[in-house]
Amino acid sequence: MTPPGVHAVFAFLFGAVVGSFLNACIHRLPRGISLDNPRRSFCPHCKAAIPWHRNLPIISWLLLRGRCGSCGAPISPRYLLVEILTGAAFLALWLKFGLPLAPIYALFAALLITATFIDFEHYIIPDRITLGGTAAGIALSAALPALMGVASHWQAALLSVAGAVLGAGLLWLVVEAGKLAFGRKRIAPPEPQPFRFEPDPENPRLVIGEESWPWQEIFSRESDALLIECEHAVLNGAAVRDGTVRVYFNRMVADARETPIEEVREFTGVLRAVVIPREAMGLGDVKFLACIGAFLGWQAVLFTVATSSVAGALIGGGTMLLTRGRAGGRIPYGPYLALGAALWLVCGPEAIRWYLALLRPIAP
Repeated sequence: MTPPGVHAVFAFLFGAVVGSFLNACIHRLPRGISLDNPRRSFCPHCKAAIPWHRNLPIISWLLLRGRCGSCGAPISPRYLLVEILTGAAFLALWLKFGLPLAPIYALFAALLITATFIDFEHYIIPDRITLGGTAAGIALSAALPALMGVASHWQAALLSVAGAVLGAGLLWLVVEAGKLAFGRKRIAPPEPQPFRFEPDPENPRLVIGEESWPWQEIFSRESDALLIECEHAVLNGAAVRDGTVRVYFNRMVADARETPIEEVREFTGVLRAVVIPREAMGLGDVKFLACIGAFLGWQAVLFTVATSSVAGALIGGGTMLLTRGRAGGRIPYGPYLALGAALWLVCGPEAIRWYLALLRPIAP
């Protein structure tokens, strides 16, 4: 009989190996690089293939002191962190759940870790994680009803679907409410600013002064409109008479005429102000919470929303205090959702029972 300590060590080591694969996913998925081609890991700087003896989880990064063995360029500490974090997560899940739940929760933890680090760097969560994870959660719940705490396969599948629908529905309502309340931001520079449109079949962009705005960062949905209040402007060689140009993802509207975006050769001028469309959060977060609901059920969805909101407020508020309001930029919500889901796995049901016990009136 294998000693329990051996199983624990194996869980950590296996998690570290999986973490090495997750690093490849984190680097490749948002950049559109295939996970199969190239098959071998490579240095992100010199692109040299990494031999197996320099690709040992945790050990290689430490021995090489965080540098590429070929070109000497620094390798991000994120690679080490992901491998240690994944190993620790697999170990904790093994110790808490054992067979048969631990392997499935380990898969879920891998999804959480991958989504977190991609969202931190790129502010997106790929569909292969969210939609693929949702489908996997439903299928695994149907195969192993214990995931949903029931004995019936069909009941477990329905509970998993209900969790996914509740998760997506809750955040979709937040997205739509946020769009109504904060869907536009008007920026008026102290002085009129020159602007130009740079056509590109793959990624057009709008340049205002010294800032460049890629099309994908401006428009989240087809109905979004960017309003440019012009001092003067020229569109395809013709002067724009109307002071406001409405720009959509696939067309521009000036002087009551629509021009498909692929036919815009020239759009330049000077603007007084610009009104930018924006979202309360991305739809990737909506799909991510659906994935969480599919694996953990409807109660975990409510717990995740509550704890992620509190964590976001505390961390965001703390950051603002420490930086005296100088912290700026976008704040991804996906990592907070992942934190809430992880807390549910660690202590969620126990925390709910503790909280409900506090609410019960004390008997006289």
